[in-house]
Amino acid sequence: MLLSSNILGEGKPFVILHGFLGMSDNWKTLGTQFSEVGFQVHLIDQRNHGRSFWSNTFNYEVLAEDLKNYCEEHQLLDVILLGHSMGGKTAMLFATEHPEMVSKLLVADISPRFYPVHHDGILNGLSALNFDNIKSRGEADDVLSHYVSDFGTRQFLLKNLYWKEKGTLALRMNLEVLKNEVAEVGEALPTYAVFEKDTLFLRGDRSEYIGIDDENIIKNHFPKAKIETISNAGHWLHAENPDEFFEAVMDFVS
Repeated sequence: MLLSSNILGEGKPFVILHGFLGMSDNWKTLGTQFSEVGFQVHLIDQRNHGRSFWSNTFNYEVLAEDLKNYCEEHQLLDVILLGHSMGGKTAMLFATEHPEMVSKLLVADISPRFYPVHHDGILNGLSALNFDNIKSRGEADDVLSHYVSDFGTRQFLLKNLYWKEKGTLALRMNLEVLKNEVAEVGEALPTYAVFEKDTLFLRGDRSEYIGIDDENIIKNHFPKAKIETISNAGHWLHAENPDEFFEAVMDFVS
């Protein structure tokens, strides 16, 4: 089965992968900007997210395989590949397994190391959304606010809401499988995985996902890696400071 995507513009292929519980729409504004400067941008929904297919199997091996199938189907060669968070882990694994398919790699706010499960509150909140009773986004936000205090995070999550049929809301993500397989999201890149081409890691200055200790880990897997910090930004650095993020990406890919 092929991943769903939104393709913008013409030019060198530029593939973007969203994070856990996200979707391609999260990248539409930046994707449009990249498409306006000469890239063909592929905003991809990873399996069990957005408009892509659902599956009980969920780990980085199959996510990377999905991406390979997508690139082959669309005849994409020599892609610029950008992934955020979980999408960054998929991108790292894909680049190390298929270096001939990637010209440059960009990873947004995630390291190759293992991360313990830390999405419990969010997953419990999403599980508490009973769409027999909830009839509006406002009502969904109210329920979610008991589990997720941060307004921005709730807005990000509620982008997954859609009208399944008239009067009935639903979530685009495959919540059951994502809950069951959440430990997979924190898995480390295999120790032997190396990508020797140009790589840029971008981190938010208010995020703790990439620390000082991560720099050696990054260099072990990505010897040519540069690490840059985006100011006034946490984990959703591309949404919190899109101008600086865009500029850093353009400097690297140009």
